[in-house]
Amino acid sequence: MKAGVMRWGPLVVALLASSGASADMARRRDAVVEVVQKVSPAVVYIGTEQEVESRFRRRSPLEEFFGGMGGGEQGRQKIEGLGSGVIIDPTGIIVTNDHVIRGASAIHVVLADGRSYDAEVIGSDAGNDLAVLKVTAKEALPIARLGTSADLMIGETVVAIGSPFGLSKTVTAGVVSAVGRTFRADNRVYNDFVQTDAAINPGNSGGPLLNVDGEIIGINTAIFGGGAQGIGFAIPADKVRRIVDELTRFGKVRPSWVGLDAVDLTPRAARQLGWDRSYGALVTAVETGSPADQAGVKRGDIVAELGGSRIQDAEDFDTRVRGYPARSAFPLVLFREGATRTLQLTPSEFPPRMVESLAWDRLGLKVKETRGVLALNGVRAGSAAAEVGLEPGDIILRVNNQPVTSADGFKEALITARRGRSVLLLVRRGRYGYHITLPFEQDRGPSL
Repeated sequence: MKAGVMRWGPLVVALLASSGASADMARRRDAVVEVVQKVSPAVVYIGTEQEVESRFRRRSPLEEFFGGMGGGEQGRQKIEGLGSGVIIDPTGIIVTNDHVIRGASAIHVVLADGRSYDAEVIGSDAGNDLAVLKVTAKEALPIARLGTSADLMIGETVVAIGSPFGLSKTVTAGVVSAVGRTFRADNRVYNDFVQTDAAINPGNSGGPLLNVDGEIIGINTAIFGGGAQGIGFAIPADKVRRIVDELTRFGKVRPSWVGLDAVDLTPRAARQLGWDRSYGALVTAVETGSPADQAGVKRGDIVAELGGSRIQDAEDFDTRVRGYPARSAFPLVLFREGATRTLQLTPSEFPPRMVESLAWDRLGLKVKETRGVLALNGVRAGSAAAEVGLEPGDIILRVNNQPVTSADGFKEALITARRGRSVLLLVRRGRYGYHITLPFEQDRGPSL
C-alpha cells in the first residue's frame, strides 16, 4: 500500500497541478483577454515613407552645373512614419487617421500574423482626421466590427490596441472618461471626441478603441498635452461610420450645407431670450429654402444640442456639422420662446450656384480662368480684400493650402473652406507670392 502511494504520487500531483492551471486560466480569461484574442488579428501596423527636400545637404558645384542630372534623387531624404489601423472589411478595407498617411509616398501595412502589403488610399479627410486604405490579399482578411458610440456609458471598460512607438500588438485598457469632449491642440479645436484613460501614445493613432463585446466604438487619434497620463481621445464610431461611407463611395467627404449662420451666445442675449444655461449658439440667419429652413429653424433660436451632445458655441456648431456629410440626418435641439424642441435636419450639398455669391459677398472676390491660371477680375469696394490691397490681375495659387488652377477648383476649395471664420489665400503678383487671410463677412451673402 505504501509502495503504491509512492508510485502514483507524482502522477496525482501532476494531474492536480494541470487541473488547477486550467481552472486558473479560465478564471483569468476576463472580458479584456477575450476582446484582445478576438480583435487583435484585425489590427494592423502602418508604416509610411515621405520624400522631402533636404535642407542640410549642399549640392556640389558639378551638380549645380548639371542641374542635378544623373542624381535627381540627391538632395532629397525619406522620412518614415508609423501608426495603426483596423480592418473593417474582409476585402482589405482599413480605417486609420488622415494624419498617419498624409503626404506619404508609400504606405505599408503589416498584419498581426506578419503578412505585409502595400496599401493604396481610397480617400481621406483632414477635417475629420480619417482615412480609408485598401490592401489586396488572396484570401479574406480578419475584421473588427464597427459598433456604435451612441450608447456609451461613462465608466465602461474599453480596450485600445495599436503600435505605440512602433511596438506592434500593444494592448491597454481603461474606461470611457467622457463623451462629446472638446479640446484644443496644435492650434486647432477638436470637437465631439470620446475621452479615455486607456494609455494612448504616439503610434496608437488610427487603432481601434473597443468595448467589451469587441466592437469598435472609436478610432484613437489624439494625445492631450503631449502625452499626459490618463487622457486620450478617439473619434466616436458613429462619426467614423458616416465619414468612412463617404470616403469609400466618393473618395472624399462631400461638403454639407444647412443654410444657417450662428454666433456665440453672450450672457446678455441668453438672459433676454430666457436661456439660463452657459452653452449654446444663437441663430442669426436662415437661408430661405435651405435644409435649416425646411426643418423649421428660425432666426433667434438657440442651438442647444446636435446629435445628442451639447453645443458649446458657434465654432463647436460649425465643426460638428462638418461631421455630417450631405444627406446624413441629425437631431437638433433648439430653445425658442421658453421651450426646447427637437428637429430633424438633413444637410444637402452646397448649391454650386451660390459659390459666386459666396466669393463676392463674403470675400469680395471675383475670379476668372485665363491662360491656365486663376486670376482676380473683380474686387468689391469696401471689402477686406480691397482693404489689404488685392487687385484685378492678381493670381490665386492656393486656397487654405489647397492648389487651385481653375474656376471649378476654386469653387470646390471655397465650399470646403466656407465654414471657417476666414480663408487663407496664396496670391501671386508679378514675381512675388503673398499669403493673405481674408475673413468671411458674416453679415453678407448666403448662409453657410
